[in-house]
Amino acid sequence: DYNKRLDEWVDDDQLDINKIKLPQTKNSRPVSPTAMLNKVNRKRKIEETNGYSSSHSTNSDNEEASSPIVPVIPAGPPSTGSLSQNQNTYDGLTRIKNVQSIEMGRARMTPWYFSPYPQELCSLPVIYICEFCLKYLKSKNCLKRHKTKCKLFHPPGNEIYRKNNISVFEIDGRKNKNYAQNLCLIAKLFLDHKTLYYDTDPFLFYVMTEYDQHGLHMVGYFSKEKESSEDYNVACILTLPCHQKKGYGRLLIEFSYLLSQVEGKLGSPEKPLSDLGLLSYRSYWSNAVLEALIQYLDSPTESPPSLTILELCDRLCMKKEDVISTLQHLNLIHYYKGQYIICLSNEIIDQHRKSMFRRKVRIDEKYLQWQPKDWSKRGKW
Repeated sequence: DYNKRLDEWVDDDQLDINKIKLPQTKNSRPVSPTAMLNKVNRKRKIEETNGYSSSHSTNSDNEEASSPIVPVIPAGPPSTGSLSQNQNTYDGLTRIKNVQSIEMGRARMTPWYFSPYPQELCSLPVIYICEFCLKYLKSKNCLKRHKTKCKLFHPPGNEIYRKNNISVFEIDGRKNKNYAQNLCLIAKLFLDHKTLYYDTDPFLFYVMTEYDQHGLHMVGYFSKEKESSEDYNVACILTLPCHQKKGYGRLLIEFSYLLSQVEGKLGSPEKPLSDLGLLSYRSYWSNAVLEALIQYLDSPTESPPSLTILELCDRLCMKKEDVISTLQHLNLIHYYKGQYIICLSNEIIDQHRKSMFRRKVRIDEKYLQWQPKDWSKRGKW
C-alpha cells in the first residue's frame, strides 16, 4: 500500500517518459518508454467502450489520435449508504481528492483526500465552512449572511469537560444529525482509511474545543459507537491540520481512555488506523506504559517487583494486544529462564521523564462531568 495524500490527476505534458525505468526479467526484452505509452493509450481506448469518453471531441481522425484520452468521472457517489474503498464503480472517484481548499474560521486548509461534498461546490476554489455549526457554503458573502443567523458559539451537545481553555462536548449523532454529518464530511477530507457513514445515529462524537473571546473553536474530535461488540473506544479520530503538532491528538486519545476507565472497560481504537493515527497511538501507548511501570517501581512493593500483563492492562484500561505490541515496540519484554520479563534501563527512564516534563497540558479526571449510559437497555436512541 502507499500513501495517497494529496494525489491528483496530471496531464501528459507534466510527465517525462524518457526517464522511465521499466522492470526487466532475465528473459524479457527491453521495452522503450514510447512503446509503453502506446500500450497505455490502447488500453485507454479499450476502456472508452466501457463507459469512458475522450476529453476532446474532434472531426478529423488525426486530431482524435493526438488528443489525450481522459476518463470521465461519474457525477457523484451515492447519496446514501457508505463510501468504502472496494473495487466498484466509484473507485476512481473516491481515490482522488476533489476539494481544492476549505476555509474554516481563521484557517484555510488544503484537503488530503476525497470527500463527497456537492458537485457544484467541488468546482470552486474554496469551500467556506461555519466553524460552529459546520455548515458548508459557496462564498464568503454567503458565510457572512449565515453568521448573522447562526446563534451557535460552541458545538451542540453537552459540555462534559472543561479545564482552562480546553473543553470537550459530547454530541449524539441522532439528536444532532446535521452537525454530525457535516463533521463526517470534514473528517473524510483528512482521513483515508475510514468509511464514511451518512447514518450517524449509532455514534457519539466528542469534539474538543479551544476557547477565546469569539467562542469555542473546534480543534479535533473522535467518535465511538454507542454499542461496540469489540469494546472499541474510538471509531474515528482527527486533529485538524491547522491545530496539529500542538498535543491535541494525544489529549483526545487520553480522553478516550479516561471514558473507558469510567465505564470500567478495556478500550482500543478501531482498526485499521491511518498513518498519522498509528504514530499518535504508538506515542501515547509508549508513554502510558512507561509511566505505569515507573510508578510501580517507585511505589513500595515486594522484592523483586512482580507485575503481570493483565494487571498492567487494568491500570491503563488498554487491551492486552496493545500493551504487548507496545512492550515489543519499546524492546522491553525479554525471555529469561522460561518466562517473560520486563527490563527497564535507566536511560529509558530518564528519556521518558524528560519527555513528560515537556508536556504542559494533560487531561485531568477531576474536571470530567460524565456518566456512562447503558445503550443496550434503551429501546430507541
